Amino acid sequence: MGKSSVVVGTRGSLLAVSQTQWTVNELKKAYDDLDFSTREIVTRGDRILDVALNKIGGKGLFTKEIETALLEGEIDLAVHSLKDLPTELPEGLDIGAITRRVDARDALISVNGSGLSDLAEGARIGTSSLRRGAQLLHHRRDFVIEPIRGNLDTRLKKLEREELDAVVVAAAGLIRLGWEDRITEYLPPEVCVPAVGQGALAIELRAEDPEIKKLVVAINDSDTAACVAAERTVLGMLGGGCQVPIGAYATIADGVLHLQAIVAAVDGKVVIRHSLTGKPDCAEELGKAAANALFEQGARSILKEITAQ
Repeated sequence: MGKSSVVVGTRGSLLAVSQTQWTVNELKKAYDDLDFSTREIVTRGDRILDVALNKIGGKGLFTKEIETALLEGEIDLAVHSLKDLPTELPEGLDIGAITRRVDARDALISVNGSGLSDLAEGARIGTSSLRRGAQLLHHRRDFVIEPIRGNLDTRLKKLEREELDAVVVAAAGLIRLGWEDRITEYLPPEVCVPAVGQGALAIELRAEDPEIKKLVVAINDSDTAACVAAERTVLGMLGGGCQVPIGAYATIADGVLHLQAIVAAVDGKVVIRHSLTGKPDCAEELGKAAANALFEQGARSILKEITAQ
C-alpha cells in the first residue's frame, strides 16, 4: 500500500489503550512493514464523570471527538468498543472491520465471593448501565442498584471505597486486561442479556480511504460481524442508544445464528424478551424481525416512558 505509517485513534483509558495495542499487534502480523502510532483522544463521556450516562444525553458520548479527528484526517483509523459506537455513523465514516469477539457476557465481582443468588438481601450492586440494573432488579427485587461511573479500574476501586457488595461490568474488559481472576461469576444471558456488540471491537475509518479499508480486512471476523449486525439492527430499529435498557446477543453454532433480545423497564418490573434463529447471511433481517416482535409485545411504550424521564 502507499502509506508507510498509520495513525490509530483511541480513548485514553487503560482498557481502550490495551484494546488498541492488541489491534495494532494484530495488524502488524499482516503488515510488518508498516509503522503504527497511536493518538489518545479525550471524549465527552470521559470528561463528565459525576453524571449518570443516561442523564448526559446525546449519542456518541465516547466516540464523537474521535470521529471528528477521523473526518479531519488527524488519524487514519479508530478502535472502539463496539457497544459504545452508535448505530448511525457520521456521514463519511464506515466500520471497516469487526474483530473476533471476546466473551460477551456481563460479570459479577463481589466483595465476599458470593454469586448473584447468594448475595445478601438488599445487596448494593454498582453498575453504570441501565440495561444491567433493570435486569438485575428483574432477577431479584431486593437488590439496590447504585450508579457508578469511571473507567473499569476506577469502578473496581469503588467496589470497596463506596461500600458496595458487588459490581457488574463487561467480562470482556476484564479478560483483555488479564483480570479474569477478579470475576466471581459470569452472568448468563438468561439473567442478563449483554449490550449490543459487547465483547467486540469496531475499526472505524473514512469511507473514502480504500487503502485503510484494505488494510483492516485482515482482522475482520465474519462470524462476529454477522452476530453484531443482527444485534445492531435490533438497537437501530428500537431507536435506543447505549443508555437505554436494550440488550441483544447473537451467537452462531453449526451454521445457525441464534439471536435473543430484550427491552426492560428501568425498575425491572417488566422485561420483554424474544428469541429466534436463522441464517448468518440474513443477520439484518433477523434483527428486524426481533425488533418487530418486541414492538408487538409492548416495547414502544416502555421506551417512550424511559425517554420521557
